[in-house]
Amino acid sequence: MKIEEKRAKEKKTISLMIAIYCKGKHKQDTLCKKCKELETYAHSRIMCCPKMETKTFCSNCKVHCYSEEMRQRIKEVMRYSGPKMLIHDPVMAISHLISSFKERRRKS
Repeated sequence: MKIEEKRAKEKKTISLMIAIYCKGKHKQDTLCKKCKELETYAHSRIMCCPKMETKTFCSNCKVHCYSEEMRQRIKEVMRYSGPKMLIHDPVMAISHLISSFKERRRKS
């Protein structure tokens, strides 16, 4: 997969997860100001990622591009939205699970 395709896929994934979170937690159909800020921040980090070509997920990366505050916010979003991804985009969710499994096997 080309780097730009990978970046686009990651941006799409994080946008969907933030939208699920905002709708569930903040009861809005469009992103609230704080969630839009988080989405913009996450997209900027994805675009500047120095390890995009080789990394699988940010959580597995040795370089942490997110500030501590934003890292905590994105973790909260992922914990909430992750299980709901099976309903909203099952192909993306299953692909993520397979990639996670492969990454754990590679590390051990």
